[in-house]
Amino acid sequence: MLIAQITDIHIGFDPDAGDDNNLVRLKRVIGRLIDGPDIPDVLLLTGDLTENGDAQSYAKLAAAMGDCPFPVWPMVGNHDSRSALLAAFPHTPQQDGFVHYAVEGDGLRLLLLDTLEPGRHGGAFCRARAAWLAAQLAAHPQTPTVLVMHHPPFQAGIDWLDCGADDPWIGRFAEAVAGHSQVCAILSGHLHRTIATMWNGMCATVCPSTAPAVALNLHPVNAKAPDGRDMVRDDPAGFGLHRWNGQRLVSHFESVADHRVLARYDQTMQPLVQSIFAERQSDRQD
Repeated sequence: MLIAQITDIHIGFDPDAGDDNNLVRLKRVIGRLIDGPDIPDVLLLTGDLTENGDAQSYAKLAAAMGDCPFPVWPMVGNHDSRSALLAAFPHTPQQDGFVHYAVEGDGLRLLLLDTLEPGRHGGAFCRARAAWLAAQLAAHPQTPTVLVMHHPPFQAGIDWLDCGADDPWIGRFAEAVAGHSQVCAILSGHLHRTIATMWNGMCATVCPSTAPAVALNLHPVNAKAPDGRDMVRDDPAGFGLHRWNGQRLVSHFESVADHRVLARYDQTMQPLVQSIFAERQSDRQD
């Protein structure tokens, strides 16, 4: 099973521009997913789909997804509006006012979580959402499960975007997940960079954004004294591709740009490929 992930699209960032740059970047990523070589079985849109949560931006997003030959499952981030998202993607499940739901795969469950609190930049995970997650995990203890959320539940070292280490919502999330060994990975966005870590014994990754990237600077920020540091860079649009092989999830991250191809699989490369496969066969016999 191949699970594609697109995050932090931010359509409508510059509403007065004739051609929305973030929408152009998104269409490049969608084109790569549709044209292959790795066509996913499902696409997850993991939050901050628009800049301002407006209906016009969601309509553009839905239109951009119209040619996808695979299911598209959206979720909310801190820039999103639940009601506007649900109007544009009416097939999206909701419960008790939250956009959280399960997607069943090939021996794998995806639990898409809602970490939005309107007016708050950081994440949120109230007791109602924690109870829903705990019940979902308790109901399927033997099924490998991936948790999908916009806000990562850890500090990455990017001071101006990070959550607080003692944020109450992270504690509630940790309590809901504790003891459920079927959780094999956490997929998130929000930080506009490729990041990986271990969190409470689970592999947690942050997918690169399709919108411009956050510049890497791990030094603390003084909120009262701007230091001229880079904040956002026009890096190529990125996406994630997570491969479930029935035992583990392996995550790949790709950028979409006009890369120059340095080698193709032709007669020049065939001897190298043959030697690698021969070596692999020899290792099996040993």
